[in-house]
Amino acid sequence: MKIQLSDHFTFRRLLRFTLPSIAMMIFSSVYVIVDGFFVSNYVGATAFAAVNLIMPILMILSSMGFMIGTGGSALVSMTLGQGHAKKANEIFSLLIYFVIACGAILDIIGYIFIGNIASALGATPEMLSICIQYAQISLISLIPFMLQNVFQSFLVTAEKPHLGLVITIISGVANIFLDWLLVGQLAMGVSGAATATVISEFLGGVLPLIYFLTKNKSRLRIGKTRFDGKAILRSCLNGSSELMTYIAASVVDMLYNMQLLKYIGEPGVAAYGVIMYYFTVAAGLFMGYSLGAAPVISYNYGSGNTTELKGLFKKSLILTGIFSVIITIASELGSGLISSIFVGYDADLMTLTVNAFKIYSIAFLFMGFNMFASSFFTALNNGPVSALISFARTLVFEVLSVLFLPVLLGINGIWGSAIVAEAASLALSIICLIIFRKKYKY
Repeated sequence: MKIQLSDHFTFRRLLRFTLPSIAMMIFSSVYVIVDGFFVSNYVGATAFAAVNLIMPILMILSSMGFMIGTGGSALVSMTLGQGHAKKANEIFSLLIYFVIACGAILDIIGYIFIGNIASALGATPEMLSICIQYAQISLISLIPFMLQNVFQSFLVTAEKPHLGLVITIISGVANIFLDWLLVGQLAMGVSGAATATVISEFLGGVLPLIYFLTKNKSRLRIGKTRFDGKAILRSCLNGSSELMTYIAASVVDMLYNMQLLKYIGEPGVAAYGVIMYYFTVAAGLFMGYSLGAAPVISYNYGSGNTTELKGLFKKSLILTGIFSVIITIASELGSGLISSIFVGYDADLMTLTVNAFKIYSIAFLFMGFNMFASSFFTALNNGPVSALISFARTLVFEVLSVLFLPVLLGINGIWGSAIVAEAASLALSIICLIIFRKKYKY
């Protein structure tokens, strides 16, 4: 039975509606994880560290897709809830054209300056050429990757989350197979891993583009539009928290890597890379739920259905709490197994990674609530509060933690930085939710 944004959402219906988005976000993490597995096991630790060093830059360049996807889908969903279908489609079309134009500009900038950026991040001579090679090939699919990020949100708004999941599975399976073929069998090294990602990202971005360009049975279709600077600005401001999340997370990753190079060297960067691969899966669950629930929240806010909005808020907090406990327990129990998959060939690196994993995993208890709180305010079209939570969580709390905790606690201070940052962010999230509860009536 088809689930619509206007339906009443029980726990079961809410899980059914958000499950494709959760699976879609988790499966999207396959790109990075599979690349890391094959690079680490078939090319070596130096190449593995180089890919992890340059990856945050690629995420920063693609982050506009997340901003327009989340901020734009909230605006379009609210417009649909107000009964303005034609206007919603015009905004949707305009935002897709806007993303393509911005992607082309960022692609050129990235290609020209990627070598200078890698050097500034502290890449060793052995790592530098690998960083440049991987990044320049990966940039070929920057626009499709940005579109894929945008369509992940809009396919939910179009009431087609299952289609988004199917497309993500197709691109993810292609990435796995191509990594196995190009890196594992043909020994193409880092260039093979990057090529596999490029092809899979083209599938992930172009397939939904074709769907929305042709006649379909969803609420949305790309077509004629008119320039609306206010809609673009509003989408950007509303999605600024997601932009901030990805940029700040990438900046923090770079800071972690610089600190680890300083305190440990390349093994520290490799260990952190393993943790980040698992982090993308855990964060994918939280982000996927928030992504799936956001259009429903926006629709009910736009239609003035405060009773449903209250129910969605309460159910979301309960589900996020359950997810948080499950992920934390799985992380602690599975730290050894996960570490062995990536760095089992090096006993010392394995020991370092397992210890780091067990400390860092405690942060998952708080992370989900912070991600939902930020997404919740985005869905309510309150970009500034959403951005405040994201900004404080990463660029304030986590940066301060990763800079000063190592001075007090040594290496364990680096691994524990996320715990302190997420706990402090949770306090801020609770304060914001209490302050704005009467205004939005949730």
